[in-house]
Amino acid sequence: MDTRLLFLISCFIARLSFSLSASGELNSFESVPDLEKSMYTIVDGYPCVRLLNLSGEIGCSNPGHGKVAAPVVKFKNVNQLVEPSAILVSLDELDSLLARVSKDTNFASLVAGILVESGTPGGNNFKGFSPELKFPEAEFAPYQNKNFEWNPSGSGIMWKAYNFPVFLLSENSTLALLEAATKNEKSKKSYTSDVAEFGLVMQTTKSGTHDSESCLREETCLPLGGYSVWSALPPINTSTSQKSKPIILAVTSMDSASFFRDKSLGADSPISGLIALLAAVDALSHLNGLHLSKQLVFVVFTGEAWGFLGSRRFLLELDQHSDAVSGLDFTLIETVLEIGSVGKSFDQGVKKFFVHTTEAASISNQTLDALKRAQDSLKTENVKISVASKSNPGIPPSSLMMFLRKNPDSSGIVLEDFDTAFTNKFYHSHLDNLSNINASAIAAASSLVARSLYILASEKNEINDSVLTAISVNSSFIDELLGCLLDCEPGLSCDLVNQYISPSAACPSHYVGVIQGEPSSSPYPGYVGDVSRFLWNFLADKTSVPTENRSATCPKHCSGTGELCIRGETDGKGVCVISSTRYVPAYSTRLKFESDMWKLLPTNSSDIMGAADPVWTESNWDTITLRVYSVQHASYDRLILLLGFTVNTLPGWNVRLGFAATWMI
Repeated sequence: MDTRLLFLISCFIARLSFSLSASGELNSFESVPDLEKSMYTIVDGYPCVRLLNLSGEIGCSNPGHGKVAAPVVKFKNVNQLVEPSAILVSLDELDSLLARVSKDTNFASLVAGILVESGTPGGNNFKGFSPELKFPEAEFAPYQNKNFEWNPSGSGIMWKAYNFPVFLLSENSTLALLEAATKNEKSKKSYTSDVAEFGLVMQTTKSGTHDSESCLREETCLPLGGYSVWSALPPINTSTSQKSKPIILAVTSMDSASFFRDKSLGADSPISGLIALLAAVDALSHLNGLHLSKQLVFVVFTGEAWGFLGSRRFLLELDQHSDAVSGLDFTLIETVLEIGSVGKSFDQGVKKFFVHTTEAASISNQTLDALKRAQDSLKTENVKISVASKSNPGIPPSSLMMFLRKNPDSSGIVLEDFDTAFTNKFYHSHLDNLSNINASAIAAASSLVARSLYILASEKNEINDSVLTAISVNSSFIDELLGCLLDCEPGLSCDLVNQYISPSAACPSHYVGVIQGEPSSSPYPGYVGDVSRFLWNFLADKTSVPTENRSATCPKHCSGTGELCIRGETDGKGVCVISSTRYVPAYSTRLKFESDMWKLLPTNSSDIMGAADPVWTESNWDTITLRVYSVQHASYDRLILLLGFTVNTLPGWNVRLGFAATWMI
């Protein structure tokens, strides 16, 4: 009996030794970091994070206070889960997986986390991926039809709460996780599994603050927000007693959204419109002796993807006549020209754009006439503009909606690359990237905008074809902006951006982020995002006039009326210019920063937009991690315990087992 049991134990140790040596786990390690590096594979990924509003939560988080680890399995090979599992899923299966989670509570209880493979699914069955709603931000629409489908591809998954972590994997990490899942499938009878460990612990989950009001009170979250930027061409002289000019307001936005926080590029929506406006400003800045009868003002909003934070705050600042909008007056705004999504208008060689207009017919018709004259001046560019369908309930989701909510008689148009529904099948998705847009379409939109703005701001008798032809958009400049704002190579490390600022990161992301510290029209630069700081410096430069003392450096010799210090980050000195360029804080109109804390203001029955404000916040966290490693099954641990107990309780076995193990190894 003793001999047979000794033989079985010896065989087990031999098998264990062979298993370890075959997997390369008998290597020698010179330090603890070497050991950790061998044991753990750090996974590159982009997390879905926890966001909150006044009604509750959306997004993702670990369910408790600690990390979660579970074996990796492929969704396509899973009918039922028998234990908590980390599910590896392709993007075209994600909607169906989350739909099953919402319907099957037993299945949902065993989902420890979701790992989404990188890449764009192929095949004719893939119709697009948009985690947004079919009518984004419908509650702010200035018309009754809230069921219109502007975004047919929208699934709405980003507006739901998930009590498990979800990560989008990088390309290399996708390969590593596929290998881990395959290994687990092939070794179901072995003593080990490859598991994914999720470190996505949100402070709001730990503290039990499950809405914006409670988490702001307990300081476990911060409001979504940042800094919008506006600039005037030419600069506005606020010290003069001369009558102010009517304002032609050109607007666009700089922020996007995504199911995955740091993968919010928004190439078509809205960055194509932003690039078109910047190129238009650049073109207008090269006109010599620019004399306009009306004031051009450019505004780039942030926070528009989250309840139109930027435009609503901008309008409130105008009402309050704050320093952030000094020189501007809402009553002087004659019309608004908004540049929306313009990167997908290229169709069989023709750049086709649609003009969505407000009901203020007379001024809107003037803007439409200006666009048509600009189109006619681009004779060789194959540019065509059309008025959007009258079957639409109104203008599409846009900042102009907020102007109409404030004043239904506001005049304006939105220039888009679609008529009745988004052409962008990846709206508010990580797939709305550089490959989703066309540079020549953006250049055509920029030319239309630049020439239309000049026509609108000039006296009719001063406009001639030779002047319009001289307004030429630089296509190389657009290509450079595309690389700076939508790619990691060169990304924000590009020469253009580095002329103005020292960016904190190379890879751009256009998620709005959170607003830090006390909001101000002169914020601490460290509290302002890279893109906002670049835009402020760029616009201040392009719309500026030189100071009398052209050799002046900042900030010591830059204190005259209207003077600003630009490029100060790059060399520590900067250049002094005269420019009307300002930061405008962008955050919920229902919030107030007081005594170093954010406080929720009561609803105002006269403020319809404030009543609809969700008051978005983002949970705090310490660190977010994702890694993969192998673990032993509990049955294996119990067997080792039993063997150890047997060896130490039966006389003489420990000596013989040690001899047998040595001989077998």
